[in-house]
Amino acid sequence: MLSEELRNKYQLIIGLEVHAQLLTESKMFAADANEYGKSPNTQISVITLGHPGTLPKVNRKAIAYAIKMGLACNSEITRHNVFARKNYFYPDLPKGYQLTQDKGPICVGGTVPIQLADGRKKDVILNRVHMEEDAGKSIHLAEEPDTLVDFNRAGTPLIEIVTEPDIHSPEEAYAFLAEVKKLVKYLDICDGNMEEGSLRCDANVSVMLKGSKELGKKVEVKNMNSFRNVFRAIEHEHERLIGLIEAGEEVISETRTFDANTGLTASMRTKEDLNDYRYFPEPDLSPVVISDEWLNAVKASMPVLPRDLHKKFVEEYGLPAYDASFLTETKEVALWFDELCSKTPNYKAASNWMMGSVKSSLNEQSLSIVDFPISTDSLAALIALVDAGKVSNTAASQNLYPEMLKSVSESPMEIAQRLNLIQESDEGSLRPIVEEVLEANAAKVKEYKSGKKGLMGLFMGQVMKKSQGKADPKVATKLLTELLEK
Repeated sequence: MLSEELRNKYQLIIGLEVHAQLLTESKMFAADANEYGKSPNTQISVITLGHPGTLPKVNRKAIAYAIKMGLACNSEITRHNVFARKNYFYPDLPKGYQLTQDKGPICVGGTVPIQLADGRKKDVILNRVHMEEDAGKSIHLAEEPDTLVDFNRAGTPLIEIVTEPDIHSPEEAYAFLAEVKKLVKYLDICDGNMEEGSLRCDANVSVMLKGSKELGKKVEVKNMNSFRNVFRAIEHEHERLIGLIEAGEEVISETRTFDANTGLTASMRTKEDLNDYRYFPEPDLSPVVISDEWLNAVKASMPVLPRDLHKKFVEEYGLPAYDASFLTETKEVALWFDELCSKTPNYKAASNWMMGSVKSSLNEQSLSIVDFPISTDSLAALIALVDAGKVSNTAASQNLYPEMLKSVSESPMEIAQRLNLIQESDEGSLRPIVEEVLEANAAKVKEYKSGKKGLMGLFMGQVMKKSQGKADPKVATKLLTELLEK
């Protein structure tokens, strides 16, 4: 572990490259099915395998998805798009090259806003978002000398989201990845599953002396299948690079792999130069021209974004930023909550129910909000019963809500009546009960009047007991105060 003094001597510089597999039915340049988890080498064709004489054709939906990401990040959309061949040899690259965008990415610049745990906000600057096809998958079996190759993934459409070296801590990297995952899921262009490889991240890490204008040599870290592992890998490289420099050793610009079991990185190969890939324009594909009509159609199809809903929940509904962050974590929950708020004026109560009982029910039953048995109308009716003083908050959460989960055909009022949960709020009915309680506790009444105001809780408890818990606390308190202050 490095000392804090030594850490503070250097500035950590991070650039992230995030690959997101697009949720298209077919591949980027062929009609092969694009579906995860199928038997090896069953979703391939002569085009995917690059057989001589075959011609690729661009997937129009993949282009539209890339545009969506660019619009969500306020990037400039390139109208004239050309693909290039990136040449390198690897067993899982059947064509011997990868079709990608080199000089002209479809989305240029842009930002991704993030918020850190301590409340700090930052706009992470993007360099580009470009399109490319995925490679196949090499499978290394334990204690086997051979490597198996599954080409099913080859040709899967990807977007690569490339940041500027604008990230300066593992925390910022984690927040950026979380926001990107949220964005692609809101846009319905990627499922964001890092475990399945549909969202992958490479981290370029370097350090330099604070105050220096020259960036240090960077290393690229691969093989990270979770946000937590990205965080750990960056932490490790931060310390390793400072240790090398302080020891007077040379930092080698290389590609390294991360071992999740040990938390360490290991060298894979020296870093390639762009020239090593011998980029040249793909001769078999015409340029993809994005017309005004096409761009406007994609703009019109854009869903509401998490930052817009977050702003609405804070500014329009008056919720704390913490509540808004929780409620916008997934699009389904955010939209469900927004619909709920159109049916109740008590937005904070709605938020409390969502963050409490509803969240617990979803977690316990492993349900998505779309499969939640209680409708927004029913939950709004429950909130209204509590706000009107007809049902206590305790009875609502402990008795009424659990029954609503089971009896979806009944209204909250019907269930409350059936369970005898309706509070008595009529003063005329409650006054005799309050008077009876005070008469039975004459000595305590004298103590109260002599200054022991804490006895109010005792009187209230007795009233609730005699009314079988049905007394409206507000009305009971009013009557107790009125009679005790006589």
